[in-house]
Amino acid sequence: MPPFVTELWNTVFFQPMLNGLILLYGLFFENFGITVLVFTLLIRVIILPLTLRQLHAAKAMSRLQPEMAKIQKRYANDRQKLGQEQMRLYKEQGVNPLGCAVPTLIQFPVWIGLYQSIQLALATRPEDFMSLSEHLYSWLPQVHEMVPLNSRFLWLDLGLPDPFYALPILVGGSMWIQQKMATMPTTDERQQQMNATMQWMMPLMFGFFTISFSSGLALYWLVSNIISIIIQYFVTGWGSLTWFTKRDASSAVASDGQTSDDAAEDELDSAPVSERRERRRANGKRRNQRKISRRGH
Repeated sequence: MPPFVTELWNTVFFQPMLNGLILLYGLFFENFGITVLVFTLLIRVIILPLTLRQLHAAKAMSRLQPEMAKIQKRYANDRQKLGQEQMRLYKEQGVNPLGCAVPTLIQFPVWIGLYQSIQLALATRPEDFMSLSEHLYSWLPQVHEMVPLNSRFLWLDLGLPDPFYALPILVGGSMWIQQKMATMPTTDERQQQMNATMQWMMPLMFGFFTISFSSGLALYWLVSNIISIIIQYFVTGWGSLTWFTKRDASSAVASDGQTSDDAAEDELDSAPVSERRERRRANGKRRNQRKISRRGH
């Protein structure tokens, strides 16, 4: 890497993150585990607007699947026209497919910077302390006074991988849930294959990384995944976690047949305006009849 790029990275990203982590360490009881938790929350709050845009974009793209299926069927033999019609549909509906990847791309430099910061902040060798002192701000004496840092948190040494492999399992499992929730239904066979591949590839890859990397970075991934799951649930629901959706659907059918009504309402989106009005009236009458019959029992 050219020297000016390294200098730019250190000045703009790495050194602010390193010194910020050490300051947080001093503020939160000189506990580096709590420091990583607070740092994760701060990062997720900062990128929350982008995360919400990502989830809403994914939800909008899911609603476009029926139209996308028609376009794919109509232009199955004309790839250029297919691409043009897909982009036209995205533009008409105000959907940006690239918006789904922005929060993940933004977190890549955070992962790299956090890994470097943990490795240097939790240094144990004399030569590492020399390198650490070169990156601490000279005008901020508080960070110099806190070195060396305590790396213990629960059963972990945050500068080393988890010796019991609990974090790799938790990181992989939480990422699988997140990927499953993020997978929207699609009629495109190629997209289905890609979704199935990503659903397993990403959790396995990050689980493998967690085995080798410092547990401080793994702790960041775990907490970030849990936050993503919570946010995603409130925006898009359980997604493709079928044991939740099937249970909810079956209970709804058993209680009052609401599932069939919801499906009928969904079909209205593609119907003409006049037909929508008539079908809504019919749906309303069916609901009223069920209420009357339940009161009679």
